[in-house]
Amino acid sequence: MAIVLGNNQYGKAQNHVVRVYRDTARHEIRDLTVSSALRGDFSAAHADGDQKDVLPTDTQKNTVFSFAKEKGVGAIEDYALTLADHFIAQTPVADGARIEVSETPWRRIEVDGQGHDHAFVQSGDGVRTTVVNVDGSGADRKANVVSGFTGVTVLKSTGSEFQGFLKDRYTTLAETDDRILATSLVARWRYESQAVQAGNVDWDKSYDAVKALLLQRFAEIHSKALQQTLYGMGESVLQQHAEIAEIRFSAPNKHHFLVDLSPFGVENPGEVFYAADRPYGLIEATVLRDDASEPGNAWLATPGFC
Repeated sequence: MAIVLGNNQYGKAQNHVVRVYRDTARHEIRDLTVSSALRGDFSAAHADGDQKDVLPTDTQKNTVFSFAKEKGVGAIEDYALTLADHFIAQTPVADGARIEVSETPWRRIEVDGQGHDHAFVQSGDGVRTTVVNVDGSGADRKANVVSGFTGVTVLKSTGSEFQGFLKDRYTTLAETDDRILATSLVARWRYESQAVQAGNVDWDKSYDAVKALLLQRFAEIHSKALQQTLYGMGESVLQQHAEIAEIRFSAPNKHHFLVDLSPFGVENPGEVFYAADRPYGLIEATVLRDDASEPGNAWLATPGFC
């Protein structure tokens, strides 16, 4: 029996990079959390402790911070692709790199109706994310980009129902044709590899349009179940964005239960609810084109998705 090293990767996780652009009196701020990882033939390091092929994680950390100044931070996808290509070039035995970037949004504090030049407040509008996986270099290079957001909390106070479901002896949930539908949405979409390789995706424009469309469809769809809502949202994205191959959702159902006020002689026609934080239903789904390109390593080490 032989014992061999299986899949492995190593890198520097959770580098918190704050990049301030102060070229003019009106500053700009970018707040990123960056994780890097390299994969390849690092068997000598594991089996023998030989570090000759290992680009230290501390070096990766330093590169992440220095590139924020040297290369600048535009679209987080471009920043991640630049880091991935650099790390592969610097590490001869590496055949792949994974860069994960999340961006916490800040908006300007308003003073007398105008955004202040250098004072900001953290926005609660979710966190933008990207995961870039690059395999190889030169003519053999293949890049995959998965972008999206986490923590976008949405709620509909009506326009949602849940009925006709399977029942057994343990079922106590009552059917309803009018309920609150709320979730803290995680959405990630994979760009078509051909579009990524061609370098013709406007990352910021695509992200803004997809996010806006998802919110619009959440509002518009009369929901018979959260599953149906997610599918309808994903379907609309794929119909309107040819550059996207698939979209995945992870949606915890933020349950709101009607409070029984009858013991106090008070009617409650769908106006007062108890918001439960746990346990919660967790709905996960993938919506994709039937002719979508193969994902390759696009979803490698991206947890929380089926």
